[in-house]
Amino acid sequence: VILGKYTWLSYEDVYIKAVNFGNGLAVLGQQPKTNIAIFCETRAEWMIAAQACFMCNYQLVTLYATLGGPAIVHGLNETEVTTIITSKELMQTKLKDIVSQVPLLRHIITVDGKPTTWSEFPKGVIVHTMASVQAMGAKADTGNKQPSRPVPSDIAVIMYTSGSTGIPKGVMISHCNIIAGITGMAERIPNLGEKDIYIGYLPLAHVLELSAELVCLSHGCRIGYSSPQTLADQSSKIKKGSKGDVTTLKPTLMAAVPEIMDRIYKNVMNKVNEMTSFQRNLFILAYNYKMEQISKGYTTPLCDSLIFRKVRMLLGGKIRVLLCGGAPLSAATQRFMNICFCCPVGQGYGLTESAGAGTITEVWDYTTGRVGAPLVCCEIKLMNWEEGGYYNTDKPYPRGEILIGGQNVTVGYYKNEARTRKDFTVDENGQRWLHTGDIGEFHHDGCLKIIDRKKDLVKLQAGEYVSLGKVEAALKNLPLVDNICAYAS
Repeated sequence: VILGKYTWLSYEDVYIKAVNFGNGLAVLGQQPKTNIAIFCETRAEWMIAAQACFMCNYQLVTLYATLGGPAIVHGLNETEVTTIITSKELMQTKLKDIVSQVPLLRHIITVDGKPTTWSEFPKGVIVHTMASVQAMGAKADTGNKQPSRPVPSDIAVIMYTSGSTGIPKGVMISHCNIIAGITGMAERIPNLGEKDIYIGYLPLAHVLELSAELVCLSHGCRIGYSSPQTLADQSSKIKKGSKGDVTTLKPTLMAAVPEIMDRIYKNVMNKVNEMTSFQRNLFILAYNYKMEQISKGYTTPLCDSLIFRKVRMLLGGKIRVLLCGGAPLSAATQRFMNICFCCPVGQGYGLTESAGAGTITEVWDYTTGRVGAPLVCCEIKLMNWEEGGYYNTDKPYPRGEILIGGQNVTVGYYKNEARTRKDFTVDENGQRWLHTGDIGEFHHDGCLKIIDRKKDLVKLQAGEYVSLGKVEAALKNLPLVDNICAYAS
């Protein structure tokens, strides 16, 4: 495709659209503290719908657009939603096949206009457009009645995990959890403000993307929406010779998962290998020189403008902070992004169950393999794991299972009290703790390093433990390997 320029909505425009949408949902019968689902790709309408739900105290159930039919049915039926917000494409490709299995569903709202076919849906299910619901809300006679504003302990989001280990679990995130989490994250990004542009393309049903966008909105930043297929000039849906979204938008802030950074790293290194011997040696010389300089705290403006400018332009040329989360980032990829894109990579650690917040590295910290110190919203401690041989008395670094405590620690799992009791505990001071299942070690400067995951450690016949995650991470960096799954038998 050939994409045009971005069109912008002001904060006032978004506010009016959100208020009208929230009022329109009330006209359709949505009550405060009841569930409403969103099953949609990352786009502006997703965030507008979310803001409407937050303002009116509707509990937003988020489902990945990539989930399979059984997982979607499970999430919708478990939360007993009567209304779902989606797109035309997802309605026709996924929802129409499973809507008969969701008996309580009454309203489907499409964010991008009317679909072409209507007859295939069961009786009793009405399809609306987002614009028509907003029009209802604009006309609604609310009188002097104020919408039911949430209190901090009210549930804001029921976020379903991707379900990599079976049936997806719904994590209940309160308004207090969200505010605490984004407050902690924002503190690690210096000079955040109106001049910043964030590019949103990761799934908003993932806590990393939702938190990052809420951080930006809370500081007056601009958000431009994209997709993995239209992100860069070389992306699969961009016509050859046309501009991708990063080239047009020129973002200053971006979040990425390691898989995307690994792909960028491989593509650039493949191009380096295709260079002439002189060009390749010049690139390697500049790379090694810059690595030495930044380790001493110096900048390299000449190298940045002469050698790395073309690489930096792959992400628009203006990126000042890259935030990475979702999985461990290899040291080689992190060093590459630091050096070639001329910006810090803030590697973070957090879970859906901690509202995405836990740790983020400081922008001046160029060490690799670590995830930074705890954010201001939470505390972290290490608990002994005897079976794996990790103890918080280990030398030189204390090691153990990572426990996160603070106001960002979520309420628990929806309709799953047994799992909630297993993963969440409350200490004698009333502090709520999340047992992450991850193994970490604390360094002398207070920074955390993730060294293992309890589920990744398998015991071989000889009795020793092997970390499958580390094996996979090492093999993924090979040039001939696109993806890999390691298992032990």
